[in-house]
Amino acid sequence: MTNDHEGVRELLAAWAVGALPPADARAVPLHLADCETCAAEAERLRATVRLLDGTPGPDAGVSGAPGDAGDGATGADQGVGGADGVLASALRSRPPRTPGVAPHAAPYAAAVAGLRALVRELPGRWGTPVVHDWDAHATIAHLVAADEHLALALGVGARLPASRIPAGTPAAHAWELRTADAIAHEHARTPEETVATWAAQAADLLATPEARDPSLAARAATVMGLRLPVADHFVIRAFEAWIHADDIGRALGVAVPPPPDEHLEQLVRLAVRILGLALHDAPPVLVEVTGTGPGTGWVLGSDAEPVAAELTLDPVDFCLLVGGRYAPDEVPRGLAGDERAARHVLATAASLAWL
Repeated sequence: MTNDHEGVRELLAAWAVGALPPADARAVPLHLADCETCAAEAERLRATVRLLDGTPGPDAGVSGAPGDAGDGATGADQGVGGADGVLASALRSRPPRTPGVAPHAAPYAAAVAGLRALVRELPGRWGTPVVHDWDAHATIAHLVAADEHLALALGVGARLPASRIPAGTPAAHAWELRTADAIAHEHARTPEETVATWAAQAADLLATPEARDPSLAARAATVMGLRLPVADHFVIRAFEAWIHADDIGRALGVAVPPPPDEHLEQLVRLAVRILGLALHDAPPVLVEVTGTGPGTGWVLGSDAEPVAAELTLDPVDFCLLVGGRYAPDEVPRGLAGDERAARHVLATAASLAWL
């Protein structure tokens, strides 16, 4: 354990989620007693962890308390009736708005909290195949690398070793290499260590000023090749965290609830905006996503032609399509008009997937 100021600051997020070795966990409070700056930062991170855990008490989520990320607690350990009971209590009971963060970051906070609840069901099943060629452990490692892009853009330090990717490597291939490096690095560690790293990075992100101040989050940032307001990047992080929680839930046979309606609407609206850019010169199609509030019909495509078709989709199905979890010809939908134009919209939506 280093006692220097910067050394302690690097440990604060891991301390807040109870992920430090005992010696470091004992030493950090000694430094906090003498350093007001670190003490304030530690309290900010602890407050974020309490939000993620849904625990109002001041000692929740720290010092390795039961229920922290990576502690291995199961539904039986907590007196809850199995995995579905854990998720029901941890996810369905949470209000759509998460106190302490702005509305644009609330979906990410909720998705992180849900995934933290789900990973408690994974001890002994970390090798379960989940998606692509990843097991459950690799899926969490992938999320560490995926969240890292926004974290770095907001001044949060990297938690993974740098990759040696040749200059000029196309962005998509560079991302594949980075993901592979992250998974290889984390597979050399325990799943509990990987979860702690992911949870600490998420806590760091939710403690940034941009997560709490909409005016700061309105600035544009280029993350993973997309130049969008920082607020939108938080919604994308929520989208990916929920998609991968659903992946893990399906692999385990656990039903993962969809995001609350308020959050789901944010995911849908952002996906429609990005889809609209990709369809700017296509035959126009009216796309209606049901159940996500007023104004949920959008004409996507060229504005120089009459509407060629109408598509109606459920919001969860639409998000799963954009997330690459439905093939264009398999997603449930209502369709009227030019079938070819409608299929082009569905195929373009599916092609946006990078998760």
